[in-house]
Amino acid sequence: MSKLSWSTVKSAASELSQKELLSLVGELYRLSKDNQSFLHARFADKDAAMEDCKTLVSECLYPDVQRDRPLQVAKAKKAVADFCKAVADPAAHADLMLFFVEQGNAFTLEYGDIDAGFYSALVAMARRAAEVIRSLPVNLQEPFRERLGEVVRSSSGIGWGYHDDLTDIYAAAFPDR
Repeated sequence: MSKLSWSTVKSAASELSQKELLSLVGELYRLSKDNQSFLHARFADKDAAMEDCKTLVSECLYPDVQRDRPLQVAKAKKAVADFCKAVADPAAHADLMLFFVEQGNAFTLEYGDIDAGFYSALVAMARRAAEVIRSLPVNLQEPFRERLGEVVRSSSGIGWGYHDDLTDIYAAAFPDR
């Protein structure tokens, strides 16, 4: 049995006409919500896709506790990852990654400590955000640096080593601050 690979698919797809390719994209679009979200973000409206993603991240990391909604960290991480795959805009990536950290941080500030896994996810996202911010042109970095700095400051009383990790990430990314 031969191993399936992208090169096999690419070779077959390169033989298709434009009409056949559009038909295939349409089939993929109808196949799943994830495909629809990807294609909307890539081709239709990046800003609307960003807002949809932020809404989902907010619902997952700052849920309505009166309605007994659970935290859904994995779902929020997937939404960020999917958006970043669909949209080639590092500033939008930084914005969304910081939003993820801000939402988790705000939830903790309002409702108290969560658990180590929750903070590990926030720290990992903060680390990725700092890397993306550093890759941006210097003139675009400042608003993101300020937002990350505010998360670091506001996390001062949070446990699990979270504040210390955020402080280290910020200091390593922006040693001149």
